[in-house]
Amino acid sequence: MVKIGKIELGDFPLLLAPMEDVSDPPFRAVCKEHGADLMYTEFVSSEGLIRDAVKSRKKLDIFEYERPVGIQLFGSDIETMGSCADIATQVNPDLIDINYGCPVKNVACKGAGAALLQDIPKMVKMTEAVVKSTHLPVTVKTRLGWDESTKNITEVAERLQDIGIQALSIHGRTRVQMYKGEADWSLIARVKENSRIQIPIFGNGDIDSPEKAVEYKNRYGVDGVMIGRASIGNPWIFDDIKYFIKTGQRRPSPAVANRVATCQKHLDFSIRWKGPVLGILEMRRHYTNYFRGMDHFKPFRMRLVESMSYDEICEILQEVSHHYSEIAC
Repeated sequence: MVKIGKIELGDFPLLLAPMEDVSDPPFRAVCKEHGADLMYTEFVSSEGLIRDAVKSRKKLDIFEYERPVGIQLFGSDIETMGSCADIATQVNPDLIDINYGCPVKNVACKGAGAALLQDIPKMVKMTEAVVKSTHLPVTVKTRLGWDESTKNITEVAERLQDIGIQALSIHGRTRVQMYKGEADWSLIARVKENSRIQIPIFGNGDIDSPEKAVEYKNRYGVDGVMIGRASIGNPWIFDDIKYFIKTGQRRPSPAVANRVATCQKHLDFSIRWKGPVLGILEMRRHYTNYFRGMDHFKPFRMRLVESMSYDEICEILQEVSHHYSEIAC
């Protein structure tokens, strides 16, 4: 049984990665329904939280259905991160996570996210400040290092464990790599094999199929895997992996009717949480992903992304279901 503090996650937990503009409550709802064991909020700016920015505060919204759930924080100032851990604790998540892995310029160039990989002493001090500011378990998500010459994740894991983190998720790339090239899990395995490491180690990067999840589980010995981009438009991947682990076989791909039903749930929650305008606008990025691989879908997609009418979008989704079901017959 894998545990983070007192949180029991099963024998091989599957984690939904925190993704900006993706892993909001509506998306987390459909991932939870389809087997995600632990989920994280979008990453929350400590500076925004201190300023009481509406967008940052909104990201603290969590719901009982999604437990266990963690709030992920990022920032460049040690004192501010400590204060924000206290603020985040007050909304009663199950854990607090620190983002030391985000590689995008508007985060890293401000000294936050993966930028801390260039200043390990500061990373340690910041983590210690967060640990001391909350009674909740604190976890960290990071990368192998800043670049090829600074792959210091083994040292980082030991130092962060020593000051109190209770789990570590490692993306198998450096910051310089961004999301290019193949993720290197050999260093993740080295961290897991280190006799000093007693906390759960979760691997992240390139898990896009049940076969790969099981292969990496067996080859690298991680306690669980974190899935990000492969879950977008495909929340079924969590159940698919669990089924493959149990049976050694792939589940059939979801029928069109199931894709439509899940997309509809996502849309409905999006509107309830964000309102009728923003809820519809921000769903537009998901339609292509939900119906990826379906021949001649472009006309339907164009209609979906052009409509601002909830009723019309629902009608189009039903058209999709009927049209492709008839083709299958």
